[in-house]
Amino acid sequence: MKIPRHKMPEQPPAARARNFNEVPLGYDAETAKMEAERCIQCKNPQCVTGCPVNVQIPEFIKLIREGDAPAAAKKIKETNALPAVCGRVCPQEVQCEGKCVLGKKGEPVAIGRLERYAADCERGECKVEIPKLAPSTGKKIAVIGSGPSGLCLAGDLALLGHEVTIYEALHKAGGVLVYGIPEFRLPKFIVESEVRYLIDMGVKLELNAVIGTAITIDDLFNKYKYDAIYIGVGAGLPKFMNMEGENLCGVYSANEYLTRANLMKAYDHPNYDTPIMRGRKVAVVGGGNVAMDCLRTAMRLGAERVYSVYRRAMEQMPARNEEIHHAEEEGIEFHLLRNPVKILRDDNGWVRGMEILKMELGEPDDSGRRRPVPIPGSEYEIEVDTVIIGIGADANPLLTGTIPDLKLNKWGYIEALEDGKTSVEGIWAGGDIVTGAATVIQAAGAGKTAAKSIHEYLTNKGDWPKVPAEEASE
Repeated sequence: MKIPRHKMPEQPPAARARNFNEVPLGYDAETAKMEAERCIQCKNPQCVTGCPVNVQIPEFIKLIREGDAPAAAKKIKETNALPAVCGRVCPQEVQCEGKCVLGKKGEPVAIGRLERYAADCERGECKVEIPKLAPSTGKKIAVIGSGPSGLCLAGDLALLGHEVTIYEALHKAGGVLVYGIPEFRLPKFIVESEVRYLIDMGVKLELNAVIGTAITIDDLFNKYKYDAIYIGVGAGLPKFMNMEGENLCGVYSANEYLTRANLMKAYDHPNYDTPIMRGRKVAVVGGGNVAMDCLRTAMRLGAERVYSVYRRAMEQMPARNEEIHHAEEEGIEFHLLRNPVKILRDDNGWVRGMEILKMELGEPDDSGRRRPVPIPGSEYEIEVDTVIIGIGADANPLLTGTIPDLKLNKWGYIEALEDGKTSVEGIWAGGDIVTGAATVIQAAGAGKTAAKSIHEYLTNKGDWPKVPAEEASE
C-alpha cells in the first residue's frame, strides 16, 4: 500500500492525436519490477477468479519481481495464448484488477501493464519457445474465424495433439484484433506475432475462405473429414438507427470505417491509398469502445473537429475509462445526453449536418441505468460532413443461415451450452456469436472452455446433449 501505482508513460496528447503510433509506451524493467513489488501475493488471489481464463497472476508477477520477464510470459501462456494482446486491450479494471485486494483501499496492482511488459520482453528478447506438443491423436478440428476465441481454442487443441485448421474469410488472421482495433491501441505486428506462434505450433491457416458459401459445413465434415467444428465468427453485422439520412454519402458503420482504417491500412497513407472519407467535421454516434476507436481514428485521419454524440451521461458510457480519458485529452468534443434524429443532406446527396435532440435522465431501464428521455422542442443542428454509427453490431447470418439444424436465439445468436456444444452434433461455438459483443478475454475464455469440451468428446465420445433454450447462452 505504501508504493504508489506506477503510471504508464504515453505519447503527449497533441502529438499522438495526429499519428497512429501506439499511445502507451510500456514499462521499462525498473518500473515493471517496482510495480510487481506492489503485489502482496495473496494466499487466495481474487484477481485470478476475476480473469476469464484464470491466469495465475501472482505467479507471473513474482517472476517479474525476480527479473525473469520471459518466464513470466510463459507462465501466462499456460492459460492465455494472447498475453501481448490482452495486456493492451482487456478491461482489467473490471476483471482481474477489479478484484485486487489493494484496490479496496487504494489502487490495484497494474496487472494488465505487467502482462504486456512480460509478453513484450519475451518477444523482444527472442525468447519465445514453442511448448512440447502431445503425440498426434489423428483427430482433425476446423475452426471458423481467427479472432481471439478461435485463436485460443486452436492453440489449446494443438497442444493436446490434434490437427487444427483455422478458416478466415478475410486476407489477414486476427478477426476483430486486426480489422476493429486501431493501430494506436494494438499494433498489427503484435497480432501477427501471436498468430505466428500458433502456426509454429502446427496450426494451419486458410485465408480468404468463406465458410457457408464457398465451403459448406457438410463439406468440412464429409469432404475434408473433420471430426469437430468450432464456430467463432464474432458478431460483425453492422447495426444502424433507421433514421433519415443514414443512406447518404459520408455515412459509415463503425465496422466499415474501422476495417478501412485498420485492415485496409488507411492509417498508413500515402503508402496505402485506401478509399476512406477524411472528414473535416466528424460525428460518431455511440459510447462504447468501438465508438471511441472511431472518434480517435477520425482525429488521426485529419479531422478538424470530432464530436461524440451519446444519448446518456458520461458516467454511463460503456467504454473503458482509459479510452474516454485519452479521447478527451486528444480533443474529442462530447455531446452528451444528445440523440441524433436525422442526418442532413446537401444538394449532391452528401452529408452536410446532423439534427440532434437533447435528452434528460429518467427512471432506470432494464440494464439498471437511468433511461434517457427526450426533451420536446430541444432539437438543434451541427455541421458535419461525415457520420459514423458506432452503436454495436448484430449476429451475421452469413454462416449460421446455411446450417438448418443450428439453433439460434431470437437475436440470431447461436444457442450453446456452457461448454460450447450447439444443437448440431460435432459443432461447438463461442465468443460474440454466442454471447453478443463482449471482451477479447471473454471470447478467449469461451475458446478455452470449448477446447476442453472438444478434446473430451473426441477422446471419449459420449452422447451429444440437447440444447434447450432455457440452458442456452443468450
